Amino acid sequence: MAPRDYIIHPREYNLAHVIADVHEIRRWNKQRFEMEQLTAIVHEDQARCLCVGYKDITRDEFWVRGHFPVMPLMPGVMMCEAAAQLSSYFTQKYNLLEAKVIGFGGLEDVRFREPVVPGDRLVIAVERVRVRPRAMIVCRFQGIVGENIVVDGIIKGVPLPVDYLLEAAGDSIAEQMKPD
Repeated sequence: MAPRDYIIHPREYNLAHVIADVHEIRRWNKQRFEMEQLTAIVHEDQARCLCVGYKDITRDEFWVRGHFPVMPLMPGVMMCEAAAQLSSYFTQKYNLLEAKVIGFGGLEDVRFREPVVPGDRLVIAVERVRVRPRAMIVCRFQGIVGENIVVDGIIKGVPLPVDYLLEAAGDSIAEQMKPD
């Protein structure tokens, strides 16, 4: 059985009370199509610097066919990506890092405790540990299915050199990166 040291206890948020749907999430996050790993945001607490969202895992996920045939398991890297996107959403919405776009800066102490499969709702909680504006944000994260913590760890976000990347990518990519 997974530990019960929740970042935020499930009684403190309401999964039916969506405060940001996928369209609102897109205002703050740049991921699209198969890489969108959040379904909704259900809780934000600026005072505690934490946020809760979820990803509904369906049979249509791009990884289901091959990870693994007849026994689809959500890849751990996708669980971490969902946590990164939740952290990025909160960080961007409240301008905690003072960056145009946030990228992965690293992971520490990540533990995968139970499998996540199609039909599950992966609830993710992130809590800011520390931030150095324009340099790095560090957050604790947990993924929960039902009452069980299925993944947890530390995630780091760093500003991406957007201007350099856009210049290197050309005009078509620059148009796609403009805010919605």
